[in-house]
Amino acid sequence: MKNIVIKGMLLAMCLIVFFVQDNFAQSKKEKIKVLIIDGQNNHKNWPETSPMMKGFLEETGLFSADIVTTPPEGQSMAQFKPSFQSYKVVLLNYNGDPWPQETMDAFEKFVREGGGVISVHAADNAFPEWKEYNKMIGLGGWGYRNEKDGPYVYYDDAGNLVKDNSPGVGGSHGKFHAFQVRTRNKKHPITKGLPELWMHNKDELYDRLRGPAENMEILATAYSAKEQNGTGRNEPMMMVIHYGKGRIFHTTLGHANESQQCVGFITYLQRGAEWVATGKVSQKAPKQFPTANDVLLRD
Repeated sequence: MKNIVIKGMLLAMCLIVFFVQDNFAQSKKEKIKVLIIDGQNNHKNWPETSPMMKGFLEETGLFSADIVTTPPEGQSMAQFKPSFQSYKVVLLNYNGDPWPQETMDAFEKFVREGGGVISVHAADNAFPEWKEYNKMIGLGGWGYRNEKDGPYVYYDDAGNLVKDNSPGVGGSHGKFHAFQVRTRNKKHPITKGLPELWMHNKDELYDRLRGPAENMEILATAYSAKEQNGTGRNEPMMMVIHYGKGRIFHTTLGHANESQQCVGFITYLQRGAEWVATGKVSQKAPKQFPTANDVLLRD
């Protein structure tokens, strides 16, 4: 009888060890899979920024990122058919030729059924004629966008959200310069715990963006100063959009390598990626972050 009890205890211990090891192995494997799409962009530093963003995501320990590169501009896109369903998140570092209709349909299905999307900087210049894509990103610029594509969206000096349907071009920016970012929703999982005001490193401050702006919430703005050839308005810098069951994080920041080395850009990218994948953010606010007056860069 004693031997039976001992054997039973040993078996139970072995089972416990097995399940602990199995769960640990699974937890190590279960990283959020991200697909970064690049290959064409009017910003020619994309071969550098895609690996940078891959590194920023993977350093959190939460993500595993792959990069897929489209054919060069003007070449056939017929075989560009990424397996979106193999990933939780698609990060767009792309502004170029239209995708095949089959690929566009697959991307819409991916997002509508719960896939996450991150639109970085000039990705909101892309696909001006793709109606559903413009719903996903909320606001866009260039590509002959104008009042037909939706209103301008910005904050006035009193802190009121404005949707302005007046005619005019969609998309512009002033001088390349550092500027202060203001959080508009401090309770969102992406922004919670981060400073209300922080200095972003030199970048293009996008203004006059316009689009459907449906199911969209602006997380942060920056003042587009007239002395920097801007609009004199508080323009959206980061926003979140819901499309079907999918979540989108849209950042207009990230023009140059030095723009993406800003700790503010990196932190929002990391937290935005987790949010579009899970609807939550588990990452703690970094101890070192740009202040209201000073930029903070990665080495």
